[in-house]
Amino acid sequence: MSKLFFRYGAMNSGKSTSMLQVAHNYEERGQHVLLMKPAKDTKGDDQIVSRLGVARPADLVLLPDQDLRATLHALSHALSEQQDSEQQRVACLLIDEAQFLTPEQVDQALAIAVLDDIPVVAFGIRTDFRTRAFPGSRRLMEVAHSLQEMKTICRCGKKAIFNARLGDAGIVREGEQVVIDGDNVRYEALCGRCYLEATAS
Repeated sequence: MSKLFFRYGAMNSGKSTSMLQVAHNYEERGQHVLLMKPAKDTKGDDQIVSRLGVARPADLVLLPDQDLRATLHALSHALSEQQDSEQQRVACLLIDEAQFLTPEQVDQALAIAVLDDIPVVAFGIRTDFRTRAFPGSRRLMEVAHSLQEMKTICRCGKKAIFNARLGDAGIVREGEQVVIDGDNVRYEALCGRCYLEATAS
């Protein structure tokens, strides 16, 4: 039985870069991977984009009401028709910005791993700028076989765990949960002390 992995971390912890490296590792061994991201992530349009500047097209941009498992089955069938080869079998499903999945899509990812025997590796952040869990991340924390924290540092040098939203007047404390980096806001990964001191000011 394959597993569902959730690799999470604050912004700038190298999640997308790591995902692209995992894809490269599979492909270097002649195995086929599928890269996907939720449509809520409008950064780079249909690209998986690393902050280091590395990018590649996503094989699937998933809509909020789209069934992940059914879509994967359709893509796998199309691949098998293109070439009758074991190498065309999907060896792994990689998901970027997994916090934007719906809980139902996370359950579908679990079914892909357990019932279809395809490893699923999801990369994302746990909480929003208010330290509240994204629904997709909450469900991943509940059902993933393996949880791995990816680390980055705060401006003070300590481990960053929170994602502060910054606007023209400094830290933003209220607003919509999803505002993509660059849409008149930016984010900074902060440790607990720096985050709480900033929100207290």
